[in-house]
Amino acid sequence: MTTNSTRWLTALFSAAAMLTVGCSSMKTPATADVAVSKAAVDNAAGAGGVQYAPVEMTAAREKMVLANKAMADKDYPLARDLAAQAQADAKLAQSKANSAKAQAAADALQEDIRVLRVELERNL
Repeated sequence: MTTNSTRWLTALFSAAAMLTVGCSSMKTPATADVAVSKAAVDNAAGAGGVQYAPVEMTAAREKMVLANKAMADKDYPLARDLAAQAQADAKLAQSKANSAKAQAAADALQEDIRVLRVELERNL
């Protein structure tokens, strides 16, 4: 084999290896992003996002459906973008749910304090 053909074969194998690595790296991050976003949506739902932030939860779920469709269509950049948007919506829903729960707890505590003051004044 000549030196010239060896160089061409080396270049060809290098290009094939780079193409293989490039394509596989496009699929793996999109799959991971979609999985992480699905977990975020599930966590937000478990935290009460459906009750306290229904608009955000609906948006997150719709974007997850679209991200899964993009994955099935092998449109990995779109799937990654939609997954990131769904994750952001889910985190917002979870934050709103946590905030609403904290506000409800604070309101209950304030009511308990009011009742105790009334009882204290009545006993004096």
